[in-house]
Amino acid sequence: QVQLVESGGGSVQAGGSLRLSCAASGYSGSVNCISWFRQAPGKEREGVAAIYTGGGNTYYADSVKGRFTISQDNAKNTVYLQMNSLKPEDTAMYYCAAKKYIGTWYRGENFSYWGQGTQVTVSS
Repeated sequence: QVQLVESGGGSVQAGGSLRLSCAASGYSGSVNCISWFRQAPGKEREGVAAIYTGGGNTYYADSVKGRFTISQDNAKNTVYLQMNSLKPEDTAMYYCAAKKYIGTWYRGENFSYWGQGTQVTVSS
């Protein structure tokens, strides 16, 4: 059973940085992609960034491209989301999710495993 645990959220001012972590266990290579999603109150869930665990290919939503960086540490089974130049509109609950099968990285319905989420709040 794949388990995901997020950490690293918090409150920052606009222009600041945070690094989120997603510690994964139980997948032993059966997962092919880990994505970060976010959801703000009253808004739809949005795929933010993804990394394909085999080749390391990364993908980003246009809204975060150039500001966020996703990476993985295979030795620690952890995926990171470095968030720089944060904006108030980045405020949301952030979730990491993992999938085993084919399907686009930004569609939540393709993902079987989810963490509990970590809150990011950016003040102006």
